[in-house]
Amino acid sequence: MGSNITFVKRARDQHCFGCVVHRVAGALPAGGLAGGIEICITFPTEYVKTQLQLDERANPPRYRGIGDCVRQTVRSHGVLGLYRGLSSLLYGSIPKAAVRFGMFEFLSNHMRDPQGRLDSTRGLLCGLGAGVAEAVVVVCPMETVKVKFIHDQTSPSPKYKGFFHGVREIVREQGLKGTYQGLTATVLKQGSNQAIRFFVMTSLRNWYRGDNPNKPMNPLITGVFGAIAGAASVFGNTPLDVIKTRMQGLEAHKYRNTLDCGLQILRNEGLKAFYKGTVPRLGRVCLDVAIVFIIYDEVVKLLNKVWKTD
Repeated sequence: MGSNITFVKRARDQHCFGCVVHRVAGALPAGGLAGGIEICITFPTEYVKTQLQLDERANPPRYRGIGDCVRQTVRSHGVLGLYRGLSSLLYGSIPKAAVRFGMFEFLSNHMRDPQGRLDSTRGLLCGLGAGVAEAVVVVCPMETVKVKFIHDQTSPSPKYKGFFHGVREIVREQGLKGTYQGLTATVLKQGSNQAIRFFVMTSLRNWYRGDNPNKPMNPLITGVFGAIAGAASVFGNTPLDVIKTRMQGLEAHKYRNTLDCGLQILRNEGLKAFYKGTVPRLGRVCLDVAIVFIIYDEVVKLLNKVWKTD
């Protein structure tokens, strides 16, 4: 995030509202494109992770592991079966990125020191705020639809024919609240996700830059730091991700609330169940976070060159 401090500070000091608008208008489609490319590359790992998390031991389980899940899916639905639910993430990528980075910048611009430096603790708080905002505005309904699509594919007679058809069916049967299943778990997951990621990124950026907060960041370094931040978030909050997935699945009615869901998983499946899908999620998230931070920083650098405010 540090690469855009100069731009935001200049724009704020000189009241250059138009420059900020132009920057946001340019960054949103670029971020959406980057997010779309990233999702298309990594979505099969998200699909497998979700299937493994929905696979309950008591049922009994359908899959023996990651490879078996991939084989069964490809055998039954072809390679495109690994992309079931992709559309719900694609449609939500632009507003999700806008809310996340917009809220982070809004909060961080009020919490930096006079030299434009954001310490790790404040970075964590800004990340927490960004995660909660994106969870409520975008992620919860987007993830609910995605999980229902993926879960629907395991049914003998899938009923969702596509994104818009699925949304219409969910709203018709359950109302708008049907797209907000697992809101508490999603807020906890996204809040902790972004808190961990921005805390790690802020800490690594500050360590790398030392006493010079304006030291340029090489994209490769940014990518490595992003992958580390992504890995930290996976190990830190996968249990919340498992609970969120269960709360958004087609059998969510079995759980009274988020706490009950967690207790049932613990009682019926043991502690290991809270880390189902960790490996495929780790691969996807590390690549996801690395790509997003690289693209975001490079777009900001380009905008700083195009729209000069001094």
